[in-house]
Amino acid sequence: MTTPDVTSADRKPAGPWAWLTLGRGCWAALVLLVTVIGLTTTYQSSSTADAQSKPKFDPAQYASKTFMAKVVPAVKKNAVDITTLHKAIAADPEAAGQRYGHRAGTGPYSYSVSLTGTAGEARSGLLPVTMNGLGKVRVSVQIGPVVSGTALRDAPGFIKFGQFTNQVEYADAATALNAEMKTKVLASFDAEATDGKKVTVIGAMTPLTGDVLTITPVSIEVAS
Repeated sequence: MTTPDVTSADRKPAGPWAWLTLGRGCWAALVLLVTVIGLTTTYQSSSTADAQSKPKFDPAQYASKTFMAKVVPAVKKNAVDITTLHKAIAADPEAAGQRYGHRAGTGPYSYSVSLTGTAGEARSGLLPVTMNGLGKVRVSVQIGPVVSGTALRDAPGFIKFGQFTNQVEYADAATALNAEMKTKVLASFDAEATDGKKVTVIGAMTPLTGDVLTITPVSIEVAS
């Protein structure tokens, strides 16, 4: 019986090096597969993954849960008479800020205040209030429709930048608190009916000058 000759072309190496004999087509397919995997793989840092895992911040929902339940009680509890505060600021602004106010970083101090005075004619979204003991200081209460500033966010002291993902959310929280205040406090307020009447206001303010004090209210009571 004759054993057939085996040519070099028929020989197939065995063992761990057999993959080296892959044809050009197989190599091309393998390279293409690796390239596709590399292009379609997304790599995320731990901070990116953490941010994506958090639910999207809803400013309106935050304000709805925070304004009446937390902001209003904090402002009322810490409210200092505006005449007392003005004198303290005039004497030593930094000492007054540390004693009565709160601030974020090195920004201006925000305060919770109370006042009782005579309301004037509302103009440009502000209700002027005349008081004894403040001289020529101009006191006004924001009554909308535009309510600006961050006093409602900053004066209570418990709302911190670190509670939010970024500066945008922090700013949106302040805007939403103003909007919630308009709904809860100003929606039923009749500015025209207060002209010449005594009003008692509790609110927050961030004074930029000593002679202009603008309050964002959390409550307004009009004497009958």
